Amino acid sequence: MTHPVMFSDDDPLLRRLRDICRALPGVEERDSHGRPTFRAGKIFAVYGGSEKLRPGDHRQVPSALIFSPDAVDLPALDEDDRFFVPAYYGPYGARAIDLADPATDWVEVAELVDASYRQVAPKRLLAQLDARQP
Repeated sequence: MTHPVMFSDDDPLLRRLRDICRALPGVEERDSHGRPTFRAGKIFAVYGGSEKLRPGDHRQVPSALIFSPDAVDLPALDEDDRFFVPAYYGPYGARAIDLADPATDWVEVAELVDASYRQVAPKRLLAQLDARQP
């Protein structure tokens, strides 16, 4: 079954997220379930999603960044009102933040993406990433 496209290629938030994700070694972007996903073997970031409020009731967040945080960061993220548990991905430890918030800190977004990438990237890609960092 083909899913409808749920994003626009000219979305400025998606363009910024793409720049962050594509700066990492070996990243591939693919559409999945109508949304852009960023992979380093496995998915480490998704643009757009929803929050499950209660069974059968979701809040759509088309500009959400869904990511997999480091387990040690989960308690702090869960205390921060900017973050939410995304539908479908949440039970696997993912969290999300709405990039449309005018107060979005893009340095923090890059750090969240980096941490999520490190959860799934193969050792050879991590070695490439670490080799370019000062």
